Amino acid sequence: MKFTKIIIAVILVMLLAAAVVFAGGEKETEPVEAKKIKAGFIYVGPIGDYGWSHAHDVGRKYVEGKFPWLETLLVESVPEADSARIIDRFIVEEKCDVVFTTSFGYMDDTVKAGEKYPDKLFMHCSGFKQSENVGTYFAELYQMYYLNGLMAGALTRSNKIGYVGAFPIPEVVRHINAFALGIKDANPDAKVHVRWIFSWYDPSKAKEAAEALVADGCDALAFTEDSPAVIEVGQEHTEKGKPVFTFGHYSPMQQFGVDSVVSGQLVDWGVMYEKILKDIYDGTWSNEDLWWLAAEDAALLGGSFEDKINPKFTDELKAVTVEVPDLGKINVYNLIMKRLDQMNQGTDVFDPFVGPISDNKGKVRIPSGVKASKGQLLSIDYYVDNIVGDVPK
Repeated sequence: MKFTKIIIAVILVMLLAAAVVFAGGEKETEPVEAKKIKAGFIYVGPIGDYGWSHAHDVGRKYVEGKFPWLETLLVESVPEADSARIIDRFIVEEKCDVVFTTSFGYMDDTVKAGEKYPDKLFMHCSGFKQSENVGTYFAELYQMYYLNGLMAGALTRSNKIGYVGAFPIPEVVRHINAFALGIKDANPDAKVHVRWIFSWYDPSKAKEAAEALVADGCDALAFTEDSPAVIEVGQEHTEKGKPVFTFGHYSPMQQFGVDSVVSGQLVDWGVMYEKILKDIYDGTWSNEDLWWLAAEDAALLGGSFEDKINPKFTDELKAVTVEVPDLGKINVYNLIMKRLDQMNQGTDVFDPFVGPISDNKGKVRIPSGVKASKGQLLSIDYYVDNIVGDVPK
């Protein structure tokens, strides 16, 4: 099969076999040079962003420290339109065996690189296109967004909750919807208001959008933007006596809003990179789509790795009681912990995207009792019914 040939080719490129020399009737064996792997990582933002790219780089450092046979390279702040040039550099000049492209907008260039360099391997993060030597992977966080939504719904006083979005791609829309579903389960009266900044990393735009949402009456904020800017806005208003609850994004951000950050979604890319690179090293790599959630320990809850929920807000969450079909009356803090435990067991135990779920135009998108398929989640392009406005086209 072509797939098997690709794996064999990659291993042969990396492995220098021992030479066996026969001279004068005596066999002399030269020492075997250990197999090495060289991996290149391309980041869309700076590694100091404390968001997406920072989290990926923590994972890169983890596997580099774990595997003595691994060498890694990185290029940060690569515009999505410039990814092909960096991929070429990694393959042609740096002689990388595998390239990790870590932004949705790198997808097409990654697939083209797979065709251009058939004896190399490529892994694209957050995409949906695979080929013989191109695989995909993602640490999916919609479950954690749902749990953060439970907190936001319980804590809001204004019933107006804001979200600062990067780009209106299915990944981000899925996370906004999961956040909104959690809010609705804790507080059916609350509404979500979204502002788009059309950038993965732009602290000034993120801050401007957050300030506008607060000015419009929102007292809780979540976001997809790779800096603590939204957190800092929440902390500033909280210090001035107008509490704004915030939720961290990808990396631990509680330190930037000690009085504002309630929790957040964290990701462990290290566990994914460990599997992928070990499979390459062992010759068992496949181009399957790796989609890891809470059950695989890739998606974690918390504004920091120490606290799933900031202790400052524990009592407030325990003071709010809701009623849910499977658990009856329960305070929101205990509900969060129960749902997290269920998620850790798998999506068959509990998943936020189980119907009935309607969009904000009244159309039923997921029928009662039906769990959304992965395909539906990967292509989601609508807002659920407690979000104001329309998804930009």
